[in-house]
Amino acid sequence: MTYSSIHVWGDSLARGIVYQEKKQRYAISKERCTTRLAQSTGLQVENHSTMGATVLDGLALFEGFKGESGALCAVEFGGNDCDLDWASVSANPQASIEAKVPLTLFEDSLGRFVKAIRKQNMEPLLITPLPLHAERYFQWVTRGLDAQAILLALGDVNHIYRWQERYANAVRNVARATSTTLLDLRDMLLAQPDYADLMCLDGIHPNDEGHKRLSDAVLQIVRNKLNPLPARADQEADEAYLTAIPSISWLQ
Repeated sequence: MTYSSIHVWGDSLARGIVYQEKKQRYAISKERCTTRLAQSTGLQVENHSTMGATVLDGLALFEGFKGESGALCAVEFGGNDCDLDWASVSANPQASIEAKVPLTLFEDSLGRFVKAIRKQNMEPLLITPLPLHAERYFQWVTRGLDAQAILLALGDVNHIYRWQERYANAVRNVARATSTTLLDLRDMLLAQPDYADLMCLDGIHPNDEGHKRLSDAVLQIVRNKLNPLPARADQEADEAYLTAIPSISWLQ
């Protein structure tokens, strides 16, 4: 399969954000996937992702986008959609917890995103949000807030992880329901034995090595889609002459 170009819509993960502890600031990783994808494939890769974006932000931006027929459009959201208003949780720990984008709206919006991509004769690719490191993330989001009040609201620190997992499952559900290719980077990262070492201090962004591992996985998948191996039956047919009994004419 040949793509005319690749477009990526997402949040800080797709943008390639890392947290630099020494400089105490966020920056772009030199290992980010879109940069390496362009270098490896030679295709035009446009990154429309922004830090802090939700699927609603992505949809709004996509409305004014005129794509090219035959392009691949990767969609990666969920990390910000499931986020909470931590200051509000700290001040009102007894109130019900609500995400920036409710789960049902998130799932419905992803489905609409897929339809909008296909309407422009492009191929959608859904990507799961990465797993956060619950303890680090809790320490990060409770800075300057009442950590005990937030813990009271959550019940336990790992509630953050479980809450986010539902959004990852929603991405998988939409992929199945719409017959869309799924890139499960969440599972890929969880399979790493040193998963915690691949995450930044904030507990939610991968570090440079984390971005490198993720990029390696994405590059392999895209290469396979661009240069698919021949079907086994076709391959055997093409190689038949290597094992066939030679004819009389070949021997002469």
